[in-house]
Amino acid sequence: MQRDVGSVPLAPALRARLVSGGFQTVQELLETGPCGLSKEIGISKEEALEVLQVVRQECHGDAERAAARSGASRKCTALELLEEEQAQGFIITFCSALDNILGGGVQLTKITEVCGAPGVGKTQLCMQLAVDVQIPECFGGVAGEAVFIDTEGSFIVDRVVDIAAACVQHCHLIAEAHQEEDHLKALETFSVESILSHIYYFRCRDYIELLAQVYLLPDFLLEHSKVRLVVVDGIAFPFRHDFEDLSLRTRLLNGLAQQLIIIANDHKSAVVLTNQMTTRIGQSQSTLVPALGESWGHAATVRLIFHWDNSQRLATLYKSPSQKESTVPYHITVSISFGLETASCKGLFRHTDKSANDVFLVLLFSCLMTVTGNTGMSPGLLIFCTFSL
Repeated sequence: MQRDVGSVPLAPALRARLVSGGFQTVQELLETGPCGLSKEIGISKEEALEVLQVVRQECHGDAERAAARSGASRKCTALELLEEEQAQGFIITFCSALDNILGGGVQLTKITEVCGAPGVGKTQLCMQLAVDVQIPECFGGVAGEAVFIDTEGSFIVDRVVDIAAACVQHCHLIAEAHQEEDHLKALETFSVESILSHIYYFRCRDYIELLAQVYLLPDFLLEHSKVRLVVVDGIAFPFRHDFEDLSLRTRLLNGLAQQLIIIANDHKSAVVLTNQMTTRIGQSQSTLVPALGESWGHAATVRLIFHWDNSQRLATLYKSPSQKESTVPYHITVSISFGLETASCKGLFRHTDKSANDVFLVLLFSCLMTVTGNTGMSPGLLIFCTFSL
């Protein structure tokens, strides 16, 4: 990090401005940030972002070269890669059909993009995942934490409270059925309050704040090593306005995608992005396609498209390196006793121990069949579940 500013591959005029502004090392640049750098040396915020992007890429390259010299960069076989891939965990979605087409859930170390029209459930899924990533390992979860970057102001904390309460309730049902020591011990600290305290929320109001936050995220993750999910709810929104230079937008998006890939791999985290839909005008008809263009479509490892068929919500797995293209229906309910079909109860919680899951379902069926207005669960719980296929 103590690399000299003059050695960074920037235009001579920019390097001269940096030196005259008193910057000597790249560490000083990174600590300044885009807004401060813009004011210090008299350049636009866009130019400052590009400078910091080049500096960070150079620093990352220096670290990789140092690791290679020290022998830390090892060769591996395809079998070892397969074993590492299979060892990676999944974050369940609480929708059994969606988990199935994804191969088990949202996979760690991958970028998953969820596209869809407004109101179809993209943000609901992101909030659900921010809770589900914290499920203790003894219940089949990954016991992680979540970073939630919100560009549209769609994060509703009351909904998160409802989702968290439902998740804790389900874990308690399983623990009561089995009375295993590790389950009971995990529930001592697994509560609504603990879930909320481990969702780190960042509000970004324009693309400059978003880029700055993503580029500063590795430093935050070093201090919060349990983070296993990074959500960017609204990747397109900041980039669809006030951009006259489309080539600049493409460069910034490509740099952003590269940074998210580095975060997913280096920190063993799942990165989930939501994207809007836009209209593509053809010769004979127009179609809805994900925003940000064709080049952005290569950024994500997995792409889901949420859409409507009359009043039914559908999820289509459009892109995946390991799963075939599939479409499944899903349903969002607002209470534990409304909108649940008996065939969909298996999607409420997926546990690695089949017998534990069976006992839990018996308890849940009993609750639903004997409901008389009070199930012991608070009203308004948000459950992401599926109809029978």
